[in-house]
Amino acid sequence: MLTTGDSVAERRLSEVIAEHLRRTARINPSDAERRSWDRSLPVLARDLVDAGLGAVEMLVEYRLPLTSKRADVVLAGVDRRTGDDAYLVVELKQWSQAELFEDDPNLVLVGGVAGPRLHPALQVQTYCDYIVDFVGALEGRDDAVRGVAYLHNAADPDVEDLYGEARSERSRLFTKSRRGAFLDHLRERFAPESGAAAADRFLNSAIRPSKQLLALAAREIREREQFVLLDEQRLAYEIVLNTVGRARRADTKEVVVVTGGPGSGKSVIALSLLGELSRQGRAVLHATGSRSFTETLRRVPGKGSTAVKSLFKYFNSFTSAGRNDLDVLVCDEAHRIRETSQNRYTPARLRSDRRQIDELIDAARVPVFLLDEHQVVRPGESGTVAEIRAHAEGRGFRVHEIALDEQFRCGGSRAYEEWVLRLLGLQDGGPAPWLGDDHFAVSAARSPQELETLLRAKLDEGRSARMTAGFCWPWSEPAKDGTLVHDIRLDGWSRPWNVKGDRAVGEAPASALWATQKGGFEQVGCVYTAQGFEYDWNGVIIGSDLVYRDGRLVTVRSASKDPALTRGTTDEQADRLIRNTYKVLLTRGMAGTYVWSVDARTQEFIEELMRA
Repeated sequence: MLTTGDSVAERRLSEVIAEHLRRTARINPSDAERRSWDRSLPVLARDLVDAGLGAVEMLVEYRLPLTSKRADVVLAGVDRRTGDDAYLVVELKQWSQAELFEDDPNLVLVGGVAGPRLHPALQVQTYCDYIVDFVGALEGRDDAVRGVAYLHNAADPDVEDLYGEARSERSRLFTKSRRGAFLDHLRERFAPESGAAAADRFLNSAIRPSKQLLALAAREIREREQFVLLDEQRLAYEIVLNTVGRARRADTKEVVVVTGGPGSGKSVIALSLLGELSRQGRAVLHATGSRSFTETLRRVPGKGSTAVKSLFKYFNSFTSAGRNDLDVLVCDEAHRIRETSQNRYTPARLRSDRRQIDELIDAARVPVFLLDEHQVVRPGESGTVAEIRAHAEGRGFRVHEIALDEQFRCGGSRAYEEWVLRLLGLQDGGPAPWLGDDHFAVSAARSPQELETLLRAKLDEGRSARMTAGFCWPWSEPAKDGTLVHDIRLDGWSRPWNVKGDRAVGEAPASALWATQKGGFEQVGCVYTAQGFEYDWNGVIIGSDLVYRDGRLVTVRSASKDPALTRGTTDEQADRLIRNTYKVLLTRGMAGTYVWSVDARTQEFIEELMRA
């Protein structure tokens, strides 16, 4: 927190702010950020003083709740009209020239900066909306937060295109040409009184989704999807609701663990709980460790509503969450929980030994974990029933465990799931012949060309279909001409992996949308993009990391190109992760699965199992 009464002129602001961020948020600011603070913050501080508002508090680099995003400044003070707490989010821009990008009212081109940027008025408006949705102290007080974009280096003629986007009191725009109007705006907003108390209430507020946001989420989920929960699904759902009510009444914490194989309905339960608890006005969020899964949820249940999108978080979003800020945290795909929320890019000096499972348990009065232990496919993933139970019971929390026995993916074929588990050595008994199931088709393709032909025929019938493969080929960046590289080359047939990044490449959808968007069929998906999704027809290429030798399938670690299998991964861990990878890939289909292996002996073995 920086107040305008500090002797900021006597020292560089960047040194003070950088040290604060290093100490509280473990962030090491860049040189560009430091220069920005030194050039912009004194301008705003001087404006406040000149407006007679030197006692208004400046909350610099305010981190938006449960995200890594930061607002440049939040001004905290007293509303001149009502005497209530008042806040003004200020987005500071050093731009001296900007214009609309291709007449798009939401994008701008900035002089000296490559590529389009988000319109600053829209940017600050989204910050305001998000703050109101998640800062508990603002519940029912939408008018308490307003926003401005302040282009303090720009004259009006140099940014005249941008003025059409002041849509509300949360998206006002000012330049140095309109400094006088900006000072008047500040005076109209704030009384010349201390903002310390308002700042304290803002910073110390509980963080939870607002009732307004929850009502919107309930409506969005209800209108976009109707879920029917059967048997153990309904049991798990009712147990969670019962536990939430009891924990709230008794002021206790209880943990719920729901286990089940692929397609057993875990995600249906998760979304049903999110919808129902939202309707009840409970503070609830949904979280996963899967980027593809989370981004798809944001686009499907959250389609058309940026507010609803904000209910879908990642497991590492809760490092700074307050204890029991939420009533319920629904942790879907909980087998993706990692040991800590740090990643390989986190500098050693910033690493924390706090376990991610403890962060998730702490965040809500009732944390709910939905998982399948056979879908752990990366080193460091520690989402198991034993791990969750040990952490919860070790802290004195009651744990409820529900197993989902029914199978809804793979045509509801329990026989197929068991066949896959035995084939991969994940269940006792060894590989068994496929005896067939009237509700699910399984067959061996004779070549990658035939595999694609069979799947494309299903696609032409209006069914969904995708091809996946074990991680046995390199994964290249797009070529210089903007096309995907055909990394997977087999017997005169070749295809690229799915897109690596967040943006489409030609007709190929972004990585997170490969399984659900048109165009995904033309690429081969890896386990990280397929996990959590389903499609009607599933084609799987078994690579040379899993081969048939001496009566069983064995793993060949050296054949894997998966960067997750680092030197720190033991051979035993690598064996399990490769087997789990193929378990995920083989169980994505709803109507049927075609399989082909690059290894001749393995292909012959699979064909023998199919002929039985």
